[in-house]
Amino acid sequence: MKNESLARPALLPNNPCFSSGPCAKRPGWKPSVLNAALVGRSHRSGVGKERLAELLARSRDILDLPENYRIGIVPASDTGAVEMALWSLLGQRGVDVLAWESFGLGWVTDITKQLSLKDVRVIEAPYGQVPDFSQVDWTRDVVFTWNGTTSGVRVPHADWISEDREGLAICDGTSAVFAMEIPWTKLDVVTYSWQKVMGGEGQHGILILSPRAIERLENHNPSWPLPKIFRLTSGGRVIEGIFRGETINTPSMVCVEDALDGLKWAEEIGGKKALFERSNNNLRAIENWVYKTAWIGFLAETPEIRSNTSVCLSIIDQWFCNLSKDQKALIPKKIDALLESENVAYDINGYRDAPPGLRIWAGATISTQDLQKLFPWLEWAYASVKAELMELE
Repeated sequence: MKNESLARPALLPNNPCFSSGPCAKRPGWKPSVLNAALVGRSHRSGVGKERLAELLARSRDILDLPENYRIGIVPASDTGAVEMALWSLLGQRGVDVLAWESFGLGWVTDITKQLSLKDVRVIEAPYGQVPDFSQVDWTRDVVFTWNGTTSGVRVPHADWISEDREGLAICDGTSAVFAMEIPWTKLDVVTYSWQKVMGGEGQHGILILSPRAIERLENHNPSWPLPKIFRLTSGGRVIEGIFRGETINTPSMVCVEDALDGLKWAEEIGGKKALFERSNNNLRAIENWVYKTAWIGFLAETPEIRSNTSVCLSIIDQWFCNLSKDQKALIPKKIDALLESENVAYDINGYRDAPPGLRIWAGATISTQDLQKLFPWLEWAYASVKAELMELE
């Protein structure tokens, strides 16, 4: 592609990985960090159990979990952790489901179509906004995402969550944990995966349960059969081994080693406070660029609800706004492909179900300096794509 009006930038980001999942590895990561992985060893061996227990202990410490909250490794990434919670805990009372992006809408489908619960209220908001939290009824169970990965929208605070709630607060926190302050005592279930903020490998999920969630597990029998990988109780009692690293299915010890490396890095740089600062600094850098760049804006227009991890951007140039729906969808794809071909940025096209735009991961493993190098390339790529298409008009 050729663009006569804007010079091709000279500096490349050191790491072109800006994907929103799997996310970029921590700064300085090398394959050699996996040399100590227990490949070929059983996860049930003494040393295997020790490694899994260490991972949970380090996670607990960095996140500053309450002592009476359980944390366990479960199958199938964050999705598996959320499904495990929904299938195991729901059905005792009515459910409010909050949805403002793709994954929240996915939980709506699971609750209404797969579990076929009848007493369900869906409280929705369009992409770029959050729903009216005052509509939530805390006599019911409440299911929601803390950070909408596909919309770039986050819960602004926890004031709307009742301290004396009767129902459970079930939170998909996968792109929020390690990047945002999580009010643990206001949440009964929190899920996340290693492949988001900490840049770990995929396939494993983390499930965190409050004492109230444990009580529900031990006193509620779902009316549907539970697959083996969802079973958290035996004989009416919670299976404590799950929360000591005795996983339901076989974990990848390579993934475990990688996750441990990320946790050790977090400890070295200052724990969760440092992780939060890195994500917040990245968001500020993007905001500063957006505010002085005429053709781009935020999908989440309200700053208080703007994600500091999955930053979703909208093209607001009048030329773009006048295009057809199909043409609008094409522009971000072409920008994404152009920047990938230049080894500048990988996987920054917006999510397929979201409004057309760009999505840039800004979590703690991303360098602010790399973002600063990316911005001129974004301007060049947009100008290039726009010039090419205008020539065809």
